[in-house]
Amino acid sequence: MLEPSHNNELPAIPGKRYFTIGEVAELCYVKPHVLRYWEQEFPQLNPVKRRGNRRYYQRADVLLIRQIRSLLYDQGFTIGGAKQKLSSEDTKEEDTQYKQLIRQMITELEDVLNVLNT
Repeated sequence: MLEPSHNNELPAIPGKRYFTIGEVAELCYVKPHVLRYWEQEFPQLNPVKRRGNRRYYQRADVLLIRQIRSLLYDQGFTIGGAKQKLSSEDTKEEDTQYKQLIRQMITELEDVLNVLNT
């Protein structure tokens, strides 16, 4: 899942491994309570939870949130319609696994690049 072009006005996603809910809210221009609601509505959105139920989102989660935001706010989908659209895109499990591996590889390469640039 590439970053949708209609989200170009959103800030660039830093090359970090994990993001807090506050950071994700700023990166996606949505409030934290909206992110928590979307977690209940979209099973694909499942951030890592650590001590005290604190959420930690990965880059793929941020991209998914931006896609959900675009479907709901820019394209006018309802929650149900956005769920259907996302689930129809994820029907090929093998493709999804490859995409996850590629996203993980990109994130790791960005981390290496950041280390080399410092």
